Amino acid sequence: MPKSDLPFGSDFSPTSRDLIFLLDLAKQCGEDWKKFEQGVRKEYTDDKDTSDYNKDKLANNTKLGMRAYGLIGPRDVTLTAVGERLLSLRDEPNRLYEAFARHILVERKGMTLVQCIRDLTAAGEEVTGVIIRRELEERGVYVPVNSRNHFTMRLWLEKAGVFSDGFRLNEPRIAEILGTDVENIDALAQLTPEQRAYLRTIASIDSAEPQRSNELAKLAQAAHGVDFKDQGIPKLILYPLRDAGFITVERGTAQPGRGAKPFLVRPTDLVKSELLEPLLRQVDEQVLPDLRPWLRRPLAEIREDVGSADRHVRGLALEALAFKLMRLVNLDYVATRLRGAQTGGAEVDLIFESTRLVFNRWQVQCKNTKRVSLDDVAKEVGLTHMLRSNAIVMVTTGEVGREARRYASEVMRTSNLCIMMVNGADLDTIERNPASLVDILTREAKNAMQIKALQIEGGSR
Repeated sequence: MPKSDLPFGSDFSPTSRDLIFLLDLAKQCGEDWKKFEQGVRKEYTDDKDTSDYNKDKLANNTKLGMRAYGLIGPRDVTLTAVGERLLSLRDEPNRLYEAFARHILVERKGMTLVQCIRDLTAAGEEVTGVIIRRELEERGVYVPVNSRNHFTMRLWLEKAGVFSDGFRLNEPRIAEILGTDVENIDALAQLTPEQRAYLRTIASIDSAEPQRSNELAKLAQAAHGVDFKDQGIPKLILYPLRDAGFITVERGTAQPGRGAKPFLVRPTDLVKSELLEPLLRQVDEQVLPDLRPWLRRPLAEIREDVGSADRHVRGLALEALAFKLMRLVNLDYVATRLRGAQTGGAEVDLIFESTRLVFNRWQVQCKNTKRVSLDDVAKEVGLTHMLRSNAIVMVTTGEVGREARRYASEVMRTSNLCIMMVNGADLDTIERNPASLVDILTREAKNAMQIKALQIEGGSR
């Protein structure tokens, strides 16, 4: 079983363990981890009505939890710099838990958990442990099915006032702990890989002088392997980073006979802080972070953006539309084969999977065109051999052509594929009642069943 991407928290929770006691015990034991486990067992597990083996295991879990949260070293129970810092605040519990919360938010994927819950709340969805685990997985953060690691993290953050009444967020408190608004951190998640590389580059330069934009681009390309389009740096990189509040930009002065100088760029305080790199790492590890603004919005608004004049907006909105539809039926996102921004916002392919009863791989093609043609369906059928898909879902903001439906029926009659069509009228229905997607997919499945009906001769033997 894969390891949880959130810190292991079994038997390391503020509801059952006292952090100051554990830090003090670890300080006393140092390299003697067995002595530490004996101390934990004596304090917390010896009075449990269970076997000695289980008592030892509970004590060991406490040690593993402290290690996962970065409070003790990897081989013994020697306190890390973070652990020492927290222990030094033992007489100021409020500051201790605030410092621990900052560490969790910045260094232990705590902001990913916060952003996940924030997005669920903004979208008006129910916030439960099961739904949070699913949402984290869709962002590329794995949490085992029976794990309570996200609950444990919430409890530690609650000690500093980040959460209250379950998963209710206190955003002003997060801003106090981190020294910056949550909106600024959200903006990091919406940057393109090229913008993040540019930001990392300017953050790495230890100079108070403004930097030339073209030189920064050259350095970012060499250091991070990104490719900046010729003449596109101001529009694609500088202006978005400036508008998000990460840099300031001023135009260089022209010199006779030498043309205009490059822009002069300075980083803002957030970029020069120690928060930037660990927060960017959390973004890098997430799946499709630039879709988050769309996934937080109602289906009607996403459909409006599908018709945007901006091809980048149009492409991401189309991708979000496909993503949101498949999430309604609880499919697991796997990958994006073709992104809308690469096709002028005309189409996008996403891959989903399901393990309910049997394994199925769903190939979702979302098109922003007036009509789905036979060629469109044929292309998707051809891709199933490479992707090993069982089902194709053709989603269009327009209509499905007669020849396309006829071809899909013939493919289903002669293969094991199921091809489902969702047209613009269906999207109108789903927009009014999201649960109707189930009825629409059931309609398509029944159509496939009729086409594939077996002609069994000879009766039973």
